[in-house]
Amino acid sequence: MTEKKKREKVVAEITLTHLTEFAQGMGLRMTRDEAIAFLNQNGHAYDMWKHMMQAGEEYIKSALAKREHPPVITISRNPGQRRHMAV
Repeated sequence: MTEKKKREKVVAEITLTHLTEFAQGMGLRMTRDEAIAFLNQNGHAYDMWKHMMQAGEEYIKSALAKREHPPVITISRNPGQRRHMAV
């Protein structure tokens, strides 16, 4: 794994190596050419990208929800109070 450093952008990829390893883990043999063909048929590559983006959004939302937030202070005003101040 790469070292931690400040980042402004995250790029995630599933490579052909990953795809063939996933297939192998399921007991399937898949060559590099078969992996390329798989990604390029029936919109598999685009569907995979959409799923990765959705998973990323869900992760970010859950990580933000776990963050410590300073308390939010709500100040209410009476309906008759002035909205402007003369200086």
